[in-house]
Amino acid sequence: MLEKIYLSVIIPAYNEEKRLPQTLAEINNYLQKQNFNYEIVVVSDGSTDKTVEVVQKLIPKIKNLKVLDYKKNQGKGFGVREGMLKAQGQYRIFTDADNSTPIGQIEKIWLHLKEGFEIVIGSRDIKGAVLDPPQSSLRRLVGESFKYLRKIIVGLWEIEDSQCGFKCFTKKAAEDVFPRCKINRFAFDPEMLVIAKKLGYKIKEIPIYWKNDPASKVKFKSMFKMGLDLLRIRQNLITKKYD
Repeated sequence: MLEKIYLSVIIPAYNEEKRLPQTLAEINNYLQKQNFNYEIVVVSDGSTDKTVEVVQKLIPKIKNLKVLDYKKNQGKGFGVREGMLKAQGQYRIFTDADNSTPIGQIEKIWLHLKEGFEIVIGSRDIKGAVLDPPQSSLRRLVGESFKYLRKIIVGLWEIEDSQCGFKCFTKKAAEDVFPRCKINRFAFDPEMLVIAKKLGYKIKEIPIYWKNDPASKVKFKSMFKMGLDLLRIRQNLITKKYD
């Protein structure tokens, strides 16, 4: 009888041939020291570089490493959803390909899962969070603006940071929430949390360490599209498409 997977680590990836090797090495280095069974699932969302080949070459070296290869780019939300639903773990966490939040931060999550929370999300906006280095004034302004726009349009007033790419779900929560998700791109994070809240799942927001990339640019076009996605989520709530 095969040993059950305790933790699944899902990494959505689009053209990440350069950053994935180091990220996978660091994740594997942490996981192989743990006393539970695990898997690492990379979801290539229409990558046009050698993302898939890079991961495939590492499969013999990294235990339970898998890659899902989707030829058409459909968005990070699609990649996260597919990874979460194809994973087998009792607990399923998705994290970014640039390893902004080290996998060791999951140590902060276990306690809250044992307390009965079914979804635990990392946050850069609550007391105790560390951003290294701090974000620029412009990025903070844009982030705060989106936060209040999100709260006004779809709710989640109790959540400060819906966009952090470090979220852990129990198997039951993942398999209940993600089939209902419809947003593939910009506002998939608020959507999954809105659905989870609607279904009655207990959500805990915790402070994490975030390795900030000062070279990352604010894309106002993306912010506009996120706003449109929020309106779609609101419409879906009104028309009961998540029921």
